[in-house]
Amino acid sequence: MDGIININKPSGMTSFSVVAKIRHLSHEKKVGHSGTLDPLATGVLPVYLGQATRIIEYVTDTTKTYRAEIEFGKTTTTFDGEGEIVGQTNAASLTLETLRTVTGKFIGEISQVPPAFSAVKQNGTPLYRLARAGEEVRPQARKIRIEKIDILDWNPPVATIEIECTKGTYIRSLAHDLGQVTGYGAYLKSLVRTRSGAFKLADAITLDEMTAAFNSGTYAKFIHPIDHVLDDLPKTEVDAATAANIKNGICIALPDVPTDKCCRVYDAERGLMAILKYDRETSLWHPDKVFLVLDTANSM
Repeated sequence: MDGIININKPSGMTSFSVVAKIRHLSHEKKVGHSGTLDPLATGVLPVYLGQATRIIEYVTDTTKTYRAEIEFGKTTTTFDGEGEIVGQTNAASLTLETLRTVTGKFIGEISQVPPAFSAVKQNGTPLYRLARAGEEVRPQARKIRIEKIDILDWNPPVATIEIECTKGTYIRSLAHDLGQVTGYGAYLKSLVRTRSGAFKLADAITLDEMTAAFNSGTYAKFIHPIDHVLDDLPKTEVDAATAANIKNGICIALPDVPTDKCCRVYDAERGLMAILKYDRETSLWHPDKVFLVLDTANSM
């Protein structure tokens, strides 16, 4: 079972629990996801099955879009509603004009400190484990990029905003930082991931619906082919002899393929058969991932 399911993660479940549920339903040993959602968050969680797990490394850099509710005037230990309230103030004087000015300062490449309660590791241990054990945690700032922030609604003291950003962005930290800059404090009240790369919330399926599909044997229509998420990689079709060389790990020449990215290779019968990387020293393409038989011939 090779492909990707666009799951609409429910609130209260960890991303790991969703993966475990799909592993149980599908009886597929190799199951993974391409980007963790916090337990309280909902929305798009692409789940990769079988050989699809081998391409996760190629999609981690795709942008994601979130819809967040941020409540000003309160701060919490976890920067979201799961933690204890540690600060309160009256945010009645906060205006929409101020919000627009402040959010604009976070667009572009910025330095962000992850929450203390997060999966980021410190000396090999997730920060949330250390924090829950009462140990000192020292999250390190890292570079992220926020492409845009749009204020969708302002119902004081709650702002609903849409964020498009790169991997590694913590919307909880963004909410906390917005609260600090305005001077009122803030926490993430709710979060929905509406897009992750090629997958959108409108096309996502709930876990209950996916469970019913597996039980009824109609699950195949919800499994996207592996190359559904590889549109940004150039593609080419090769003949049978070249396909055989690739399967045997032999480097090949592809003079008409752009060399700035990996490329997808198809053969006429099998569809997607491999992903190749370009070697500038030899000017040849070498197999990076070679797949077993995949039914993606109609993707060309």
